[in-house]
Amino acid sequence: MNFFDRLHDRIRTVNSVVSVGLDPDPARIPDHLDDYDLPRWAFNRRIIDATHEHAAVYKPNAAFYEDPDGWAALEETIAYAHGKDVPVLLDAKRADIGNTTRQYAQILETVDAITVNPYMGRDSLQPFLSNEEAGVFILCRTSNPGGEDLQDLELETGEPLYERVAALADLWNENDNVGLVVGATKPEELEELREQVPDLPFLVPGVGAQGGDAEAAVEYGLSGEVGLINSSRGIIFAGENQGTEFATASEQAAKRLKKRLNQYRD
Repeated sequence: MNFFDRLHDRIRTVNSVVSVGLDPDPARIPDHLDDYDLPRWAFNRRIIDATHEHAAVYKPNAAFYEDPDGWAALEETIAYAHGKDVPVLLDAKRADIGNTTRQYAQILETVDAITVNPYMGRDSLQPFLSNEEAGVFILCRTSNPGGEDLQDLELETGEPLYERVAALADLWNENDNVGLVVGATKPEELEELREQVPDLPFLVPGVGAQGGDAEAAVEYGLSGEVGLINSSRGIIFAGENQGTEFATASEQAAKRLKKRLNQYRD
């Protein structure tokens, strides 16, 4: 089974398309965890314990782990999530060429899926795309204001660059392992991209703290039953001011988002 087959089963098992972003900003981790050898791991473990029944995947962002203790915390986090039967999607936005991209792609021996950046073209992504069991989410349309600097550029064909990215991703989906990252803050673009690539699952960030459109995220983000709607800060820091009870608030936030999204699912 490839990643999207496994994701389909996971979504059915927990009746959820919620992706929980594990972005343990050290400045926001509760003070009582500072005494642990790996505070980020201690934080993530409690979040996973509290939310795994509502999570289709966990999505750690590599930026929060790029130091020795961080990588150790990430390794523990991945193993623990897998122990709860939850797939892990590493948000790393990797891509390069030659030996470098082959090195980057080795992380797929540890995680189940990854986000990648298409700016350098197909050869920069080939080691990821050729891994038939892994999921590869290609950045397409992001929610940040600066995304328009490049993504909105009009090509000679009249299409914006982000639509060309979607078309290329569809062509590159030879192993049925490709999805797109598409932000939730512009529902009309979600709809247009879904019409363009009906078979690619979307990873849709921006529904939590960024205030994206939950209904559009579900209606257009899912291909069949498969797709992911991510919330990071809105879940993991829901109990930021609740001390040792922070994970209880995270569980409630994940459960609320699951219920909110499910009302729009078929």
